[in-house]
Amino acid sequence: MWIYEKKLQYPVRIKNPNPALAKLIISQYGGPHGELGASLRYLSQRYSMPYPELRAILTDIGTEELAHLEMVGTIVYQLTRNLTQEEIQKQGFDAYFIDHTTGVYPAAASGAPFSAACIAVTGDTLADINEDLAAEQKARVTYDNILRFADDPDVRDPIKFLREREIVHYQRFGEGLRIATDRLDSKNFYAFNPSFD
Repeated sequence: MWIYEKKLQYPVRIKNPNPALAKLIISQYGGPHGELGASLRYLSQRYSMPYPELRAILTDIGTEELAHLEMVGTIVYQLTRNLTQEEIQKQGFDAYFIDHTTGVYPAAASGAPFSAACIAVTGDTLADINEDLAAEQKARVTYDNILRFADDPDVRDPIKFLREREIVHYQRFGEGLRIATDRLDSKNFYAFNPSFD
């Protein structure tokens, strides 16, 4: 059970709409390395983790990813509010607008809708934690790429915050991998699924 604090983890106050930038940032909402996939991945993987410390790491980070999903959705919404039809067309937001108006829809920057096929849950402790390490790095790279196109400080500040949290999550998953490997027979590391065999 969670308690929902009715405020964003980091403030988002964007003054200038920019639907072209929103089309890029939406990828961190529902793209292949986005916050929706991360939260579902971690909150699903936690069930088969053999150690309470690993379940706690996955629950903590999975919950925080939901907060990040809320932040990204807020960024996209604020970048697309009060647009004129001319602004929508001029900034290439018309194809998205046709299907979703200015609703926040989980999709990649390419327009591909979110799919659970982009996440992995194997039930194998080592496979899942290594997947999580890679996922955090891919999310960081996506935020790096967004920052290359974002020059508005109102957008850059929360994106930089989110990028920094990906680094922290990577470090926490590194700790989780150490917890798991320290408890395995080092001569037989990869010969079995430690969660099952």
